[in-house]
Amino acid sequence: MAAFLLWLLLLVFCWPLALLALVLYPIVWLLLLPFRLVGFTVGAVFAFLGALLMLPARVLRGRPV
Repeated sequence: MAAFLLWLLLLVFCWPLALLALVLYPIVWLLLLPFRLVGFTVGAVFAFLGALLMLPARVLRGRPV
């Protein structure tokens, strides 16, 4: 909601810039999409490595009685 209100404020004060932002937003979103996918993948790899490193401790801990 705040982003929309800021865009409306920009539309009132500088409408060509607001229209340019409206047109360029989907293009920028598509350009940044691969970086988001890489970030998600790196996070998943680090979570997997953390789980793999903690596996021996979880196995040796055993079941609580």
